[in-house]
Amino acid sequence: MSCVDFIIRKDDLRQTLWQECITPPLAEGAVRLKIDAFALTANNVTYAAFGEMMHYWQFFPADKGWGRVPVWGFATVTQSSLAGIEPGRRVYGYLPISETLDVMPAAIGKAGFTDSMPHRADLAHFYNLYHFTDSDPAYDAAYEAQQMLFRPLYATGWWLKDTLTRKTDPALAQIILSSASSKTALALAHSLKTQGDCETIGLTSPGNRSFVESTNLYARTLVYEDLASLSSDGPAAYVDFIGRPEVTQGVHETLGDALRRSIIVGATDWEGDRTPRQITGPEPEFFFVPDYAMNRIAEDGPELPEAMNRDLRAFYPASQAIISPEKHVGREAIDRAWQDTLERRVPPDRGLILSLT
Repeated sequence: MSCVDFIIRKDDLRQTLWQECITPPLAEGAVRLKIDAFALTANNVTYAAFGEMMHYWQFFPADKGWGRVPVWGFATVTQSSLAGIEPGRRVYGYLPISETLDVMPAAIGKAGFTDSMPHRADLAHFYNLYHFTDSDPAYDAAYEAQQMLFRPLYATGWWLKDTLTRKTDPALAQIILSSASSKTALALAHSLKTQGDCETIGLTSPGNRSFVESTNLYARTLVYEDLASLSSDGPAAYVDFIGRPEVTQGVHETLGDALRRSIIVGATDWEGDRTPRQITGPEPEFFFVPDYAMNRIAEDGPELPEAMNRDLRAFYPASQAIISPEKHVGREAIDRAWQDTLERRVPPDRGLILSLT
């Protein structure tokens, strides 16, 4: 049986092709998934831009020099030799842009399983989890598009909120987010607003300012050119989603001693000059969700992910008021969506939902 994979040159993310392949016989203990639909956001470009450093290319191997960028979406079991994972059952999880994916389920439970393929064994456990839609506490059939667009990004925002508001002495009075129109920043801003304990400020480009203001998630919105007007009456933190060292430098210099934490999350400006700058104040720290979440759950137990899932389900309808999903089908549509996302041509109020068929 033939199949097809969307592959990307690791050293030139604009160079892509559809690679025809032959589906091998299903291995013993494996399950074959047909990929139904997935979201494409700036987060997936970050996966590609940091693919080597953060091992994102290793999840779905390709020929030397090429990679299969991970996405989040739904898939349906088409072949299985395992009881409890029969054909027709659906899962949510980490997928390639391909027609099919073979997984080796382990630790099979009511809610899902872990892929134990050998090449994924040493990678972050968070990305190897697949959730059965018929028993997933975060699944809502009425909001599948919102789940594809926001679920992993909301988790990042939720755990960021946790680290920013937990055991902070003194409590933060202000939190500044760059790339305020990005979906992960919106998720964090929503979580912080529900907490209601500090002022959240969004930094954005002039073209996205009206959108950011329309979300009503930020107490104030500033464009990057207005950094000099930034001020704080108390302890502050900066969360960097854009990945521009000059912006980080500007926030540090402007806030001075008021800045208590500086957190690096992503790089929506994936082609920008990331040469480190000399900065004053706290050393920027990289926030890797799987490690942080694992440590927190080990400390306080399963109540934390249960609380996150409740908040996530409440966020689905809220996100629908901010982001309109757009569904596109076929290879040409996926090609165009990838290039548009790379070039930042997708308006912030749109969410791309894609499928091959």
